[in-house]
Amino acid sequence: MDNAKGKSKNFKSRRFQKREKPEFDQKMIDLARVTRVVKGGRRFSFRAAVVIGNRKGKVGFGVAKGNDVSVAIGKAVVEAKKSMIVVKRTNTTIAFDVKEKYGAAKVMLRPATEGRGVVAGGAMRAVIELAGIKDIVAKSLGTSNKLNVAKATLKGLETLSKQVVGEPECKEKKEKEQKIIRKNVKQRDVKKDKK
Repeated sequence: MDNAKGKSKNFKSRRFQKREKPEFDQKMIDLARVTRVVKGGRRFSFRAAVVIGNRKGKVGFGVAKGNDVSVAIGKAVVEAKKSMIVVKRTNTTIAFDVKEKYGAAKVMLRPATEGRGVVAGGAMRAVIELAGIKDIVAKSLGTSNKLNVAKATLKGLETLSKQVVGEPECKEKKEKEQKIIRKNVKQRDVKKDKK
């Protein structure tokens, strides 16, 4: 009798324990059953496309296949972790307009005023929300292929961190380079005049 009570007590304590929150949130963009034709007929497998992010500027995208749905999703998450990028944000939005292309998918991302929210659809919304951008206007042009739209969005968000806007160090470097170029041009002109 005591054992039965002990078991039920352990069961209750386990049931109400708080689960550890995962490092990244994940959203499934696409799940498709794909076939491979072999000698004996067709082999079916599943393809999963998953976006993961921590809503604080890190986001990744992965596509994987597996014989079972859960296996495909697990593989896609692992691939997404490998392809993580860090998105440069300005308060709750992005710093400047971005136009990017991947395959036939074209995306346009524009900064928005605070409180506007995420104005985007489908795969773009999933990527933007998991990147932690709260105010943005985005438009998907061209193809409606979810995989290519997600990749184009990631490519666009990646260009934000590559392009530097108005940092004084970079301006100084550019000015120095321009001075050197001007100096070289003047020297060439002087040599031509002497001849």
